[in-house]
Amino acid sequence: MINCIAIDDEPFALEVIKTWCEKIPFIHLEKTFTQLSQAKLYLRRFPVDLLFLDIQMPDANGIDFYKTLNPELMVVFTTAFSQYAVEGFNVSALDYVLKPIEFPRFLDACTKAKKQFELLQNSNQEARNYLYVRSEYALVKISFSEILYFETMDDYIRIHILGKKSILTLMSMKKLIEKLPVSEFIRVHRSFVVPLTKIESVRGKSISLGVTEIPIGSSYEKDFFKAYIKQNF
Repeated sequence: MINCIAIDDEPFALEVIKTWCEKIPFIHLEKTFTQLSQAKLYLRRFPVDLLFLDIQMPDANGIDFYKTLNPELMVVFTTAFSQYAVEGFNVSALDYVLKPIEFPRFLDACTKAKKQFELLQNSNQEARNYLYVRSEYALVKISFSEILYFETMDDYIRIHILGKKSILTLMSMKKLIEKLPVSEFIRVHRSFVVPLTKIESVRGKSISLGVTEIPIGSSYEKDFFKAYIKQNF
């Protein structure tokens, strides 16, 4: 099942999308929004797989809004203006559907989403050696071997990289952990995730990553030491 939301400032357009979604068994429309700000608050609490998104919105441009979201969130742009098509595909949109939206065209877009969703679900996470994040309107590829540690900063994650400038991306800690190979990275604190191979020493409730000291949170202590011992002994 693909979980999704729809955003459009026109209530009638949202009703059309809702009607079409109800006809497609693998699509679950969780909620609809007429304002981008409300949708963004929802996505922070309840991440979804797919976004149906209008482009010309009163409070912001839909394409600019999408650039601030998780890069793995699939998007189908729904708009009455064909001139945005090229820009839409430049941000890796899954599809671009013109209004008025007819069911066969909508089903085609959803089928593309299903194929992409299945591809992501079936990928072997352990075999991947890199992470994609969106930062400053760009999709950035980071090798796992370069990462020193992750640090939460409100709704953002700061990725500290060996010998390079850190990268800030809008992402929850829960979503980040889903992207990481569990045999290589572990959460050691409410605010920190570290790669086991970068740990130089552990003293008390403190981890040394060379020049950086990371605290071990009480609720993460048991799982950390279990993984650390397994890794090193």
